[in-house]
Amino acid sequence: MNQNEFWAFAKELLAIDSPSGYTKKAIQFLKEKAEELGYETYLNQKGNLHIQVNGVNQNKTVGISAHTDTLGLMVRSISSDGTLRFTNIGGPQIPTLDGEYCRVLTREGKVITGTILSTSPSSHVYKDAKDKARDCDNMMIRLDEIVKTKEDAEKLGIMNGDIVAIDPKTEVTPSGFIKSRFLDDKISVACLFAALKELKEKNITPSCNVVFIITTYEEVGHGASQIPNISELLACDMGCIGTDLACTEYDVSICAKDSNGPYDYEMVGELIELAKKAKLNYAVDIYPFYGSDVGAALHGGNDIKGALIGPGVHASHGMERTHWQALEATIQLLIAYMTK
Repeated sequence: MNQNEFWAFAKELLAIDSPSGYTKKAIQFLKEKAEELGYETYLNQKGNLHIQVNGVNQNKTVGISAHTDTLGLMVRSISSDGTLRFTNIGGPQIPTLDGEYCRVLTREGKVITGTILSTSPSSHVYKDAKDKARDCDNMMIRLDEIVKTKEDAEKLGIMNGDIVAIDPKTEVTPSGFIKSRFLDDKISVACLFAALKELKEKNITPSCNVVFIITTYEEVGHGASQIPNISELLACDMGCIGTDLACTEYDVSICAKDSNGPYDYEMVGELIELAKKAKLNYAVDIYPFYGSDVGAALHGGNDIKGALIGPGVHASHGMERTHWQALEATIQLLIAYMTK
């Protein structure tokens, strides 16, 4: 795989603000990229992107999903001094946001920059500056505009319900790491597009029809609740790293069970065998506090089998990091799954 092309694609996608509910620009970017490769695409009503890949067996269709929506914030209220109070979109680790740059996206299309801070932001003024809880009730957004009152902020076009996007601070290191917010799950989307490019450039035909599904509400639980007519869904999402888990930043993770219960036994076993056959660095793990597009599809009443894979990502929902080795293994397992 061409690392430089992969990194360029990933950084371009990560730079597009797309918290859940505000994904049209990211989806349009991905739609254009898929069509440039020659694939047919369509959108469902909730904005999920479907990319059609024809296979040898036209009587069977499977799905592969990843989500382009990210964690974020929303303006909850405007304080009397013109700072903003916020509520979370999805489950970001709020304490890690203290001091992060952000962008307020107004309904009028304006982008107003700011900084997320504790409401006790100065150690020279506030006794509790160091130990005050870092949560939505004790943090604020300081705008990079001359605002002294609530009315000043409102004159900028800011209102309750405006989306607040957090700066991802993406960086690729010479040692092969990518560190950024929102690798969950934009780095998996990049893996899907690398697989699509590989199929096209090497003239590889999948064993059956495949629909790539890029979802837009995964972080809030209903990303793939509606899906096309498929027999099974393979979600590609981040692999977790931490206590009692085998996955590292250099592995493709195969999840056997998450908070919704076990994944399809046969699919998981098949993925393990494919990883072994391809001699990939892989790990099989159980994620206790995790849900995926497969869970949303099953809860939506879809009659499918489901499984989950993804590159090992450290510090999920914070400042995340993974390595090229995990990404390459993920891409290879995706291709192995499609051509089995």
